[in-house]
Formats: sequence, structure tokens, C-alpha cells
Amino acid sequence: MEKKKGSSMTEAVLILGATSAIARATAVAFAARGNTLYLASRDEDELRRIAADIYLRYGVNVYYGLFDAAATDTHEKFFKSVVAIMPDLSGVVLAFGYLGDQHAARDFSAGAKIIAANFTGAASILSLCANHFEALQRGFIIGISSVAGDRGRQSNYMYGAAKGALSLYLQGLRNRLYSSGVRVITVKPGFVDTAMTYGLPGLFLVASPQNIGERIVRSLDKSADVVYLPWFWRYIMLIIKHIPEPIFKRMKL
Repeated sequence: MEKKKGSSMTEAVLILGATSAIARATAVAFAARGNTLYLASRDEDELRRIAADIYLRYGVNVYYGLFDAAATDTHEKFFKSVVAIMPDLSGVVLAFGYLGDQHAARDFSAGAKIIAANFTGAASILSLCANHFEALQRGFIIGISSVAGDRGRQSNYMYGAAKGALSLYLQGLRNRLYSSGVRVITVKPGFVDTAMTYGLPGLFLVASPQNIGERIVRSLDKSADVVYLPWFWRYIMLIIKHIPEPIFKRMKL
């Protein structure tokens, strides 16, 4: 179901997983620029509240509709409905994800849910977005991956594996779409103060969703293909990636 608020006719952005803290902050940052928005997630009531709030504060067009990343058989119909409502669709932000329970992931049925939420569903919907923008010879795709995908760590290797696959997928998509004038940006946040990370042990240098959302939107004004947020995570992960395996496997990370 889609609803509309406002009446502006500016460039339109689809935000997938729009009820997460980072996605909400990203939506607000786009609205501040005057962009039309389509917010999609599984929680229609929360989507309605977010859409109303953004419209009241910024006066931009805000549509919303139900989207389930795991229900890949519904993705084509969903995306066609978005394009029908917003033929001026200019960009997509993929912001959904599922951390899961690493201990439960030792049972592959739990691990499969993590993979489906973080990679399979993402590849499904982004393939449709990529084909659409490639045909138009314009547009952008921003995929929110994670620093967890840079190296397999015992504390979250199933989640990290799925996010690592997403990062590689985005890299390949970037290479494919470059000649078509379509921009593909991979965003790798570190620890962010969200419901997904609440209560996890060992968190440090935790960023606010508002800061991350603003910087995601600002990445469109810069040339980087891969963006670590906050910026210092690039160097933290560079160090972690270069720890020799005989040492790394003994570390409790």
C-alpha cells in the first residue's frame, strides 16, 4: 500500500528498510535537500509515522509501502509499483539488515536467515534497481554494508560473511554500471547507536544514526566508491585486515 504526503516534484529516492535508525536519519537528510521519498519496510504503522513526521518538517513528497527483503518473489511487483508512482526515481538506498544471534547461527537454519536478510534479499531487489537505472543511463545506488564484512571474526562471522558478500556484490555492480553513468556507493558503518547494537558487549567509538545518515547523503557529493563511517573505521579495519592469520585466529574479536 502506498500513501502520499506533500506535492513537490524533485528527484525521488527509494529507501529500503526505512524504519531502521540509520535509514530514518538518511531519509531526513534527503528530505532536507528537497528530495521526494519512498519509504519501504515491513512495518506499515511505523512507516506512516515516519512519513508524516518528514512531511510536517520538510514539506516534501513522502510515499510509503510494504517491503519484505526475504520475500524475493514479491520484489519485482514491488519495484514496478514504486516506479509507477515515482517515474522520476533517481536513487535507491539499501538500508535493511539483520544481525541475528551468532551462537544461534551455529545452527544453519538461523544462519540462513542472516544470509537471506543481509545478502540474498539485497541482491534480489538491487538487481531490479540496477536494470532500471542502466536502461535510463543515470541514477545511484547506495548499499549499506558493514565493517564486519572486511574480515571474518569469531564474534559475528555469519553476519560478517553476508555483509562481505554484499560488499563484493556492490563492487561488481559498480564495475558493471560505471559505463552507464550509474553510481554505486558502498557504505561501511562501524558501531552505530541503534536497536540492533543495543546491549552488545565490547562496543567503542559508537556513532549517532543522525551523523551517519547525514554523511551517507553527503557521499553523493564526493567521489569515493567505498565510504567508511565514521571515517576512522577505514584505518581501524586496515589494521585488522593486516593482522597475520596465525595471530588473528588467537584473538578474541
